[in-house]
Amino acid sequence: MTDDYTKLATGPLQGVTVIDLTINVLGPVCTQILGDMGADVIKVEPPGGDPMRKLGPGHEQSMAAHFMAMNRNKRSLELNLKRSEALAALKAVIAKADVLVHSMRAAAVDRLGLNFETLSELNPRLIYAAAGGYAKTGPWKDRPAYDDVIQGQSGLAGMIQQANGEARYAPMAIADKYCGTQLASHIGMALFARANTGKGQMVHLPMLETMTAFNIVDHLWLANFDRASQGVGFPRMFTPHRRPYPTKDGHISLLAITDAEWRRLFGALGKPELADDERFAKLEGRTVNIDTLYSILGERIAEETTDHWQTEFDAADIANAPMAMLQDLFEDTYLRESGFFQPMAHPDIGPTLQMRPTADFSDTPPNIHKPQPKLGADGQDVLQEAGLDKAAIAAAFGA
Repeated sequence: MTDDYTKLATGPLQGVTVIDLTINVLGPVCTQILGDMGADVIKVEPPGGDPMRKLGPGHEQSMAAHFMAMNRNKRSLELNLKRSEALAALKAVIAKADVLVHSMRAAAVDRLGLNFETLSELNPRLIYAAAGGYAKTGPWKDRPAYDDVIQGQSGLAGMIQQANGEARYAPMAIADKYCGTQLASHIGMALFARANTGKGQMVHLPMLETMTAFNIVDHLWLANFDRASQGVGFPRMFTPHRRPYPTKDGHISLLAITDAEWRRLFGALGKPELADDERFAKLEGRTVNIDTLYSILGERIAEETTDHWQTEFDAADIANAPMAMLQDLFEDTYLRESGFFQPMAHPDIGPTLQMRPTADFSDTPPNIHKPQPKLGADGQDVLQEAGLDKAAIAAAFGA
């Protein structure tokens, strides 16, 4: 186990300071990515901290599982922004920052004087990033929205019902996580624009539009030609046979795309004659007859073990892998060899397991350089760096 949290950030955002005014999932996912990429992320928390500090195992120390998963590579500043002295201190920090990220509704930021118009006057180079349920203009700008609501409203739960017969949410906060990664990407682009113009700007990400685009990009079908009423939805995605295939002793996932791949797959299945069947020889025929094709595959694959099919499909150069349950991932040979899971000793709570940043940069690799912060642990340092004197710092903390 390593406790090498003292190493410096090495990612491409070294020297960028991010003020993180987010809680829950979407915002913390976004800012953790920025921290992994080398930014100095200052997590500004309300009294008592981000509610995620209490969600899951470890809540007794206000370092619960959900918080631990999304808040490494950050510093913590605890402020009660209802107090004028604390708000003034925060604005002093923002004046020297590069990026501000928040997930508050418009009415709340207006009330606090933390809207884009006010802060861009304070700091014209500031990238002001926000995510909400809906567009920042219009009647829904202050409407509440959480992951489950957006999953249902963006068509995801409906697609699951169409495929499986029952309306369900994906068993993860997929809208929050995807929108968080998108927001991080857009912040990077805004920083690039600022490098050319010298000016900051607002970046606003509406969850509904973002998830709708994500969900239906491969399902537009006839809607691509402005004929949505005549049919939408990629048929292959909705066949009941599109699932990990049961084997004698488990399940295996596989996919062939090109004609050549399908020919090799048919050979590996011991059914080479299917390659000359007009229903399956070409992409157009396979699309029309996808239910029949997947049914044939399922029946044949059920006759042998997972290891047998892995050997056959590997030899045929067909993309495949055994299906894993969540618990299996921690013993997966490939993930172990790639160093994806990294045991690390947290200085306050002991042994932890981190997932390393997944992107490889040849010159500025992202890294894990700070542990998840204890609530308010960095407040004094952050306010001193912003130029506040002892009296102003004491007033900010209500002392």
